[in-house]
Amino acid sequence: MADTTELVTAPGSQTGPGAGRVSRRPARLPKPLRAVVRLAGIVPFAAYIIIGLFIPLIAVLIGAFQSSSTGAWTFSNIDIAAHGAYLKGFENSLELSLIASIIPGIFGLLIAYAIFTAKGRGSTALRQMVITASGVFANFGGVPLAFLFISSLASTALITGWLNNIGVNLYGHGFTLFDLFGVAVVYMYFQIPLMVLIILPALEGLRPAWREAAENLGARSWSYWRHVGGPVLMPSFLSCLMLLFGSALSAYATAAALTGGTIALVPIQIGNLLNGNVVAGQGNVGKALSLGLVLIISVVMVLYVMLQRRAAKWLR
Repeated sequence: MADTTELVTAPGSQTGPGAGRVSRRPARLPKPLRAVVRLAGIVPFAAYIIIGLFIPLIAVLIGAFQSSSTGAWTFSNIDIAAHGAYLKGFENSLELSLIASIIPGIFGLLIAYAIFTAKGRGSTALRQMVITASGVFANFGGVPLAFLFISSLASTALITGWLNNIGVNLYGHGFTLFDLFGVAVVYMYFQIPLMVLIILPALEGLRPAWREAAENLGARSWSYWRHVGGPVLMPSFLSCLMLLFGSALSAYATAAALTGGTIALVPIQIGNLLNGNVVAGQGNVGKALSLGLVLIISVVMVLYVMLQRRAAKWLR
């Protein structure tokens, strides 16, 4: 087989016997073959996107406009999904997502800022510990999380009993773990750590020189955040809220295990329709509800991309 290496003479050397250092390197691949090699790296990711996103999306788009019984094209599924209990499900899901994104967003920002400004001995260890714990808590959900709160904050649970012993009766003041606000409280368990993880890089993008320049010009801390830090950080903060909103809107297992489907939420309604737990043969109504969620998430993602582009101008 022919040798596929090239002889390369060191720069500044002369050719000829014994004149200059010679190195050997593999011959370059033809240009079309190099393009194929570069594209081969994205094939697994492209396959994942096609199988996990585009094919289900096409199935939802087609099924939302087809009759479950005859397969004929119809708008009846959309009409059913936009009225009655299903419309109430959209209202509850949007309300829950707003509560479970704004409140955790504020608390997560405060925690991240405390980590960002921590100085002195042990600050690095504290930072790593909080980031690690946030990564664990942000991925803890579903049935285990629902069981954790039921065993802790239900009407006869452990923490509720401790609070009753010191004169604090949560359920006597109208709190319950099984209504819309109770589900939002459970969501905060993983939403706050998620906010810490996604807002911390934006805080680290604030350049110390900006703060020093503001102080040299006589600005106090409030003036700095009002005129410099706040406007720069606001697009990143709003984009993080968009991610929290989408996370809460699409959550299913935690709310289903916690409430048993007693609260009208779109993900639970979709699950019931596709499983035939409510009315048999209404799977395409569930696809119409899914199409509504896809449209809402699409709007959220467009706003997220716009805010990220604006934030990137300052945080490069």
